[in-house]
Amino acid sequence: MAEDTLLDLLRRLPPTRAEANIEALCQLAPEYADDLLGNVDQPLKVLHDEQSGKDFLGCDYNRDGDSFRSPWTDEYIPPAPGAPQPSPRLRQLEVSLNTAFETYREMYFEGGTSSVYLWDLDEDPATAKDMQFAGVVLMKKTLPSGPSSGSWDSLHVFECAERGRQAKYKLTSTVMLVLEARTSSPEDAKLAAQGEGNVTLSGSMTRQAATDCALPNATAHIGNIGRMVEDMEIKMRNLLSSVYFGKTKDVVGELRSLSGLEAKSKEDLLRQELASKLGGMR
Repeated sequence: MAEDTLLDLLRRLPPTRAEANIEALCQLAPEYADDLLGNVDQPLKVLHDEQSGKDFLGCDYNRDGDSFRSPWTDEYIPPAPGAPQPSPRLRQLEVSLNTAFETYREMYFEGGTSSVYLWDLDEDPATAKDMQFAGVVLMKKTLPSGPSSGSWDSLHVFECAERGRQAKYKLTSTVMLVLEARTSSPEDAKLAAQGEGNVTLSGSMTRQAATDCALPNATAHIGNIGRMVEDMEIKMRNLLSSVYFGKTKDVVGELRSLSGLEAKSKEDLLRQELASKLGGMR
C-alpha cells in the first residue's frame, strides 16, 4: 500500500523534477528505493562512448550499479565485470535495430540520440529454437536553451515470443514532454527575476499495444518492431498535440482576450442590443 501511495504521489508531481523527487522519496523510504527506481520513468541520460566516439542513452534497462552498457560496443561504462549481456544471436539483432532506429530518428527528429537494448528471456538462449526476448527503444531530443526550449523522451519497452513463423509482440510506450517559454524583453526580464513570466508545460503519457506479425526470417523483427514503434509514436504525438496544446490554448483564450477591453465592451453592448430586439419581436 505504501508503495502505491509513493507512486501515486510521483505521478502528481512535476515531471521536470522527477529525478529530485525520486531521490527525496528514496531518502525518506529507503526500503522502497528499488521499486521506485524500477517503476518510475525518468528523463534519459545522454552518455558518451569513447571507444566508438558516439553518444548513447542510459536508463534502468541498460544499467548495472553505476555502469551503463553501450549499444555500440556492448561494453559497460565504467567497466562492470559479470554484468548481464545479450546472447550472441540477440546481440546481432540488437546491432541491426540500433542501425535501423538511427535512420528512423534522423527522419522524424532530425537529430537527437537513440539507443536500442535487448535481453534474453530464455533460460538457455543458446539451445532455444524460438527466441523469447525483450527490449527497449529509447529516443531523446533536446532543444537548445533560448526563448523556447524543451525535450522529448520516449521509452518503448516490448516483449517478443516467437512461435515458428509467427511472433507475438507486447509494447508499452511512455513519452515525457517538457516545453519552456522564457521571457525575452527587458520588462519581462524583471518578472523573470522574480520567478514570474516563464511558462513550463510538461507531462507524461503511457500507452500499450499488442500484435501478432509474420516472421519469415530473423531479420523480420526489425520491420515488425519498427512499425509498432512508429505507429505508437504517431498516435501519441497526435494525443499530446490535442490534449496538451489544445487544452492550453483554450485556457489561455479564457484568461486573456486578443481583442482588448474596448472591443470586448462593444461586442457585449451589441450582443445585449440584439438580444433585447429579438426579445421584443416575440
